[in-house]
Amino acid sequence: MHAVACVLLVDRAGRLLLQLRDAHAAYHPNVWGLPGGHWEPGETIEETALRELREESGLRPDGPLRLFAEQEIPEVDRVKHYFFGATAARQEDVVLGEGRAMVFTAPADVLDGRPYTPGTVDVLARFLSSPEYAELAARSRAGRG
Repeated sequence: MHAVACVLLVDRAGRLLLQLRDAHAAYHPNVWGLPGGHWEPGETIEETALRELREESGLRPDGPLRLFAEQEIPEVDRVKHYFFGATAARQEDVVLGEGRAMVFTAPADVLDGRPYTPGTVDVLARFLSSPEYAELAARSRAGRG
């Protein structure tokens, strides 16, 4: 299976960075997902996550990314590695490098019925109810991002 890295990036308001893929996306056009992409030879999967986040949004996390989940999706021959981290960046700091939109989204709006890439809804639901997210959101609100 092909390795893919995705980033669950949380801002100081506890919002999650989501990407709306454009009509030209090779996989899953016109649906929502997370910043991320395919592993390239010579990279660790965490390096892939950092590279893709930077290329697609212009952002970097405030500290190291940590692995949240790995998810095999055999129907699309992918294994997705989900990393999470915090950022002090604001919406105006986002530089759209890929896709139709890249927006920090309030947790209450993340699972609002919008279409997502395969497997993403399950991981988003788990992440938003996880101790990892609660810790990031609490630290972010306290300004320690």
